[in-house]
Amino acid sequence: MATARELGEIEIANTSGRPPVVFVHGLWLLAGSWQVWQDKFEAAGFATVAPGWPDEPESVGEGRANPSVFAGKSVGAITAYYADVIARLERKPGIVGHSFGGLITQKLAGMGLGTVSVPIDPAPGRGVLPLPLSALRASFPALRNPANRKKAVMLTYDQFRFAFVNAVPEDEARRLYDEFPVPGAGLPLFQAAVANFNPKSETLVDRANPDRGPMKFLSGEKDHTVPWAITNAAYQKQRGNAAVTEIEELPGRGHSLVIDSGWEEVADAALTFVQKYHA
Repeated sequence: MATARELGEIEIANTSGRPPVVFVHGLWLLAGSWQVWQDKFEAAGFATVAPGWPDEPESVGEGRANPSVFAGKSVGAITAYYADVIARLERKPGIVGHSFGGLITQKLAGMGLGTVSVPIDPAPGRGVLPLPLSALRASFPALRNPANRKKAVMLTYDQFRFAFVNAVPEDEARRLYDEFPVPGAGLPLFQAAVANFNPKSETLVDRANPDRGPMKFLSGEKDHTVPWAITNAAYQKQRGNAAVTEIEELPGRGHSLVIDSGWEEVADAALTFVQKYHA
């Protein structure tokens, strides 16, 4: 069920007359990580909605104190939650998502729920075959223990440094660790890990839907968690859709590209594409 904050953002979007944009975050982050993006998109004339995942707390402190609230959240359940939020909007939104949010963005677009979409360093879904060693290492904190499928896992600073903030200076990396990460549900990582062995995987994306809308992939050049090979493979799968499909690599950027000091360059690339195609 949508939270009071989410319902408030939906109401503002519906009454504002402005075209809506929905933001979808990934593992280890909260909806609040999109705040500067929301401010930027709203200044450009959009109404923004940044839902959390089901049962998500509003603050990082609360999330770190209660890791069990994140446990057991599947890709399918998270996607259904966002679909329900979108159904409450009176206009079809643009959709922007990062990491597992980038995979969910593709799923929502494949359901015909967005006018335009921007997956940023998207987690791999079924059919995306490359599996670079850095991606395995980044996901190992969760995948190393099968019991984590039903749990939530908090990254240590060293794990966060490798998986998210490898491309920023040490002082910024420590600041970002203090400010942003929360325990992440293990289940989506296990679902992605076995997706290509499961024809009914919840990570499956409908890439053929003619109502998918224009889509642009953004990839951080130095991303360890979702390297270029993964993002490009998803792009190649989406190219068969009749709608516009683009990809752009952002030099020198790691997986923290949506929250670190260079976030505005990424937001500009997403905003330009959304402005071009959002009806």
